[in-house]
Amino acid sequence: MNRKSSIRAILLRKECLLFFLLLLPMFTKAQYNKVYADITANMLVDMGFENVIWSEDEKERVYVLENTPWRLQGVGLAHAIDRIQKTGLPEKGKSCRIVVLDNNIPQISLIYTANPDSLKAAPGSYAARSAWDATYDLGDSWDKVKKEYRMNSSLFKVDVVVYPELYLKNLIITQIYQVLFNLSPAIEVSFWNGMKLTAQMVFPIYNDGYGPWAGKIHPGMVTLSQSFRLPYRTFARASVGLFNADRYGVDLAVTHHLKDERFSLEGRIGCTGTGSWQKFEYHYGTHQRVTWSLGGSFYWPKYNTQVSLKAEQYLLGEIGGRIDLIRHFRYCSIGFYAMKAQGALKNGGFRFQVALPPYKYKRKNVRVLPSDNWGMSYNAGNERYYYKGYKASPNDNIMQQNQFNPYFIKSELLNF
Repeated sequence: MNRKSSIRAILLRKECLLFFLLLLPMFTKAQYNKVYADITANMLVDMGFENVIWSEDEKERVYVLENTPWRLQGVGLAHAIDRIQKTGLPEKGKSCRIVVLDNNIPQISLIYTANPDSLKAAPGSYAARSAWDATYDLGDSWDKVKKEYRMNSSLFKVDVVVYPELYLKNLIITQIYQVLFNLSPAIEVSFWNGMKLTAQMVFPIYNDGYGPWAGKIHPGMVTLSQSFRLPYRTFARASVGLFNADRYGVDLAVTHHLKDERFSLEGRIGCTGTGSWQKFEYHYGTHQRVTWSLGGSFYWPKYNTQVSLKAEQYLLGEIGGRIDLIRHFRYCSIGFYAMKAQGALKNGGFRFQVALPPYKYKRKNVRVLPSDNWGMSYNAGNERYYYKGYKASPNDNIMQQNQFNPYFIKSELLNF
């Protein structure tokens, strides 16, 4: 029955589009243009985009969308731009803006400014896409459309995301590495804008040297998080629950992007205690530890390279500094880091994150898929005690943090 209903809905939508096309000769030029905008919004829904809105005033036409069909944001937004340039641009003289959402929270906007080359160019060409600029600024458009009805809403849709986890340690002179490999599916669902509930289960596949409890099936991260967009290009996320690294508690992360969007300031603070699963029993301690991080970063658009410098307090109470140098590519992010803290030796290493296939998919209600990416961090100093932290989300990594960077998005539009 569900399949028949889905086919019936698709046929009905196509019949409505055909009906509009038949009526086009009866419309004025302005009406004609608005009908095509409505058709474009429906086409974006058919492509799999979620939370789609379109609106228009005397200055600007605005499309709002969330890319869920394409795993890579730059690729997905390139497809959306191509569709809008084919059928959805406003009349000459008006600008066009795309507001890009993540979990219903606006991240960036793409602004179209027509020029002679872009008007002549075919949609999808370098000249056509070069007319779009990316920025964290939303103008005043978002305030006008944020309460509008959203087509193909992402709320209450369930994802079962399978996170591969690989841990290595080198502590035995006669053995190169001891290994732990898990597959950890997580149910992820959002009930309101910006909210996400994550409940994870860990299935050990291979355990060599990580202890008997690590080899048992047990729950993983169980968190409730809320994301916000604050004024002046500021983003925040608050989380509460059971984190990784055997921690439970609360966590708050804030990022502010300066007017020169190559620069940003970052802060994070958490209050956590120790806790671990023994099969399905959770054992926890009552002592709480405050950890924090404060710093900034610079993004070099020419090479899609990010440099960040932070002061941090880690789980043992030691205070130190950390520098990261990361280069971002379409399918991976890779770089190096170095750290120094009170009472601890210098440490560093490299880290990488790789996008996992499939790179395109749609979802209706429940979708089972691998995590967006997978990565590791190499600890060159083989440090076992100091510099320890935790993650408040299973998908918190260098690749996810950069996915809505306007300079990276612009680079992807021009090179895809």
